[in-house]
Amino acid sequence: MSVWGAVVGGLVGTLVLTSLLRAASELGMTRMDIPFLLGTAFSEHRVHAKAIGYAVHAAFGLLFALAYWAVFAVVDESGWLLGALLGLLHGVFASTTLVNVLLPLVHPRMASPLTAADEAPLLESPGFLMLNYGHATPAVTLLGHAAYGAVVGGFVSLAS
Repeated sequence: MSVWGAVVGGLVGTLVLTSLLRAASELGMTRMDIPFLLGTAFSEHRVHAKAIGYAVHAAFGLLFALAYWAVFAVVDESGWLLGALLGLLHGVFASTTLVNVLLPLVHPRMASPLTAADEAPLLESPGFLMLNYGHATPAVTLLGHAAYGAVVGGFVSLAS
């Protein structure tokens, strides 16, 4: 299994995931904006935050693709179906723990359940399954991450 398949798959998969999430936002299905959430951890300037967030999201896309590649190497199997299943697990982790619990703990501008009433954070807490960003957010998140995983798995299997 070629690590280069994972790298290319990570780039393409991140593009697919980001495009799906952006489309869902523009269609009013969710208010979630991952690049904005990530970027505002580094800058309070909204335009700069978006640019920084897209770069950070792309970097995370590559890192997660390498983690997927490691799983594929351990099980000595890859492909779009296994990648999609890993993507679903990734989406569940992202929506229940990563963005809901861990990100508010380290994000200087995001509210958390522990935020005091007299504080005025820039971003609201995502809530469980990120439901504070809309009722369709969990489905959009799982679909996008499954697509990401399928792309990464497909590229890894093609490069083998």
